[in-house]
Amino acid sequence: MDNLTNPRLEYFRSQIGQDMKGSISPFGRWLNGTLRAAHHGRLVAEYRVREELTNPAGVLHGGAVAGILDDLIGATVFTLGREFAYTSVSLNIDFLHAARLGDVITATADVIRAGKNIIHCEGRIVAADGKIIAKGASNLIQTSEKLG
Repeated sequence: MDNLTNPRLEYFRSQIGQDMKGSISPFGRWLNGTLRAAHHGRLVAEYRVREELTNPAGVLHGGAVAGILDDLIGATVFTLGREFAYTSVSLNIDFLHAARLGDVITATADVIRAGKNIIHCEGRIVAADGKIIAKGASNLIQTSEKLG
């Protein structure tokens, strides 16, 4: 789909600066990031590390990191305007630095290769000081579910 006539991308662009409480993803609503940028094949969002996203040491939980990247990558694939939904078949994460309770982190997801059936994406989470908290890669496969 031409990114100049992509209503899904235009929706994301209309949400820049707003929280994600209106996401079609229930998990994304719970994560409740704030969208900062939306491009064809790229989304950027900020998240505040809330208590329920931490482990007992007050550090961003690895599962929360994986969830943020998986959810943002899925939304990024949605910006492509494809006819069918895609689902993750792999998610690989490298945890590189800690984020703590109250920190604001920025997650970026990019489509690296958009094949007909498989889409490869990469994501990263960075701290306010620029340190990379985590980076990851995911492959998503086309499902039989048509999108409206």
